[in-house]
Amino acid sequence: MKLIEIENLTVQLGGHTALNNVDLAIESGEIVTIVGPNGSGKSTLIRTIIGALSQTSGKITRREGLRIGYVPQRLFIDPTLPITVNRFLCLPRKADPSAMEEALSQANVSDLATQQMTRLSGGQFQRVLFARALLERPELLILDEATQGLDQSGSADFYRQIADTRDRTGCAVLMVSHDLHVVMSASDRVICLNGHICCQGKPEYVASAPEYRLLFGEGTKGTLALYRHHHHSKSDKSEEKSEAIE
Repeated sequence: MKLIEIENLTVQLGGHTALNNVDLAIESGEIVTIVGPNGSGKSTLIRTIIGALSQTSGKITRREGLRIGYVPQRLFIDPTLPITVNRFLCLPRKADPSAMEEALSQANVSDLATQQMTRLSGGQFQRVLFARALLERPELLILDEATQGLDQSGSADFYRQIADTRDRTGCAVLMVSHDLHVVMSASDRVICLNGHICCQGKPEYVASAPEYRLLFGEGTKGTLALYRHHHHSKSDKSEEKSEAIE
């Protein structure tokens, strides 16, 4: 079932064409990752899908009543503002306490409920944003470089959590990432974007596509093995390192 269908999407920002004739559909239950160099239009695409930006031309069709949970790339909170995690989850509208408790548990941050938002580490902050997105009980979970600031181990753990959420709830996931080392084989489909869709398909296909290699270099294909090995068998670090070198 198609949750979102995008046809011939073009977005111009300040006279610059950020996206040109993008066609994309997201189906229920799939994990789709968008990769691309800086300035390739990844965040523009996400912001247009959620309605924060307007398209210049083209069409976005969302399934009627579609519930979307969104984890932004970053969120600034005034450091002088006293606001706890629980209070933050109640913005902009009051949330059910049991739903908040469940969302924090799913994001593995139950112990942070009464902590001040401004005292959280980068990883804790992103997990609270993830919990807030889960409060919507999303049918489509959208994450815009949600692991920015996390180390590789933290990123891999975060992606496993996203996959677990998909498996548990059946939601679709659309995410933007720079983390080529861990994200590729966490995905059912990868879209390589550079103002337009250069190539898309299963991770193995995209990793070997000339268009992808042109953007990211010849050394990226081996990164697929690293995450798959860690994700499925969770074996020791020395094996992971040897696979990464290969």
